[in-house]
Amino acid sequence: MKNSTFKPPLFGRFSTELAIVSFAIGTVLLLIQKLAPSNFNLLFIGLLYVLFAILVNGIMFFNLAYHFIILPKKREYIAIKILILLANIPIAILYILIVFNINPLNF
Repeated sequence: MKNSTFKPPLFGRFSTELAIVSFAIGTVLLLIQKLAPSNFNLLFIGLLYVLFAILVNGIMFFNLAYHFIILPKKREYIAIKILILLANIPIAILYILIVFNINPLNF
């Protein structure tokens, strides 16, 4: 008799790790920027990081979306991974608002 335990595919585990690492690096850059607000080089590095993170996370998103379509039995698992990956978008927007001192609520 076959053991039918579900082993997560490598791309699923890697997508979660990518989301966590992207969040951690973004948070560290934000904290360093707040400690040295007049450092323009750090602002430039942060911008390059955001562009790089968009590219890498975008590739992972399309990979997950492709697997979501072709693996109907694993859709719930893949959908959770997509949501974890997409959770970084509002966090990145919030960090950008903080760095540039933009207050969308007009307080």
